[in-house]
Amino acid sequence: MARPQVTVRVDDQVVCERCLVADRPWARMRGLLGRSELPRGEGIFLRPAGSIHTFFMRFPIDAVFVDGDGKVVGVERELKPWRVAGRRGAKAVLELSAGAAASVQT
Repeated sequence: MARPQVTVRVDDQVVCERCLVADRPWARMRGLLGRSELPRGEGIFLRPAGSIHTFFMRFPIDAVFVDGDGKVVGVERELKPWRVAGRRGAKAVLELSAGAAASVQT
């Protein structure tokens, strides 16, 4: 079965045109692993998730942490491979290509 794809907006601005929704355990566990890059305009929305890791990844990402009401509670920019990040109160995480979250404010 194909995973759902959505467009994600923050403050009426599109931050991810083609975002895969990972709302099942296997999809969240796999995340972006195995990819050699994440093209601009693409991302993955992990829910539920309050933290992420970039173990075994090959490229840096931006991570936008969102609470249960859809409000941004934190942004981690240029998160390099082999790092961990999380935010208190986060219920979901949007993973984007590095630099894509430059306009997202907390």
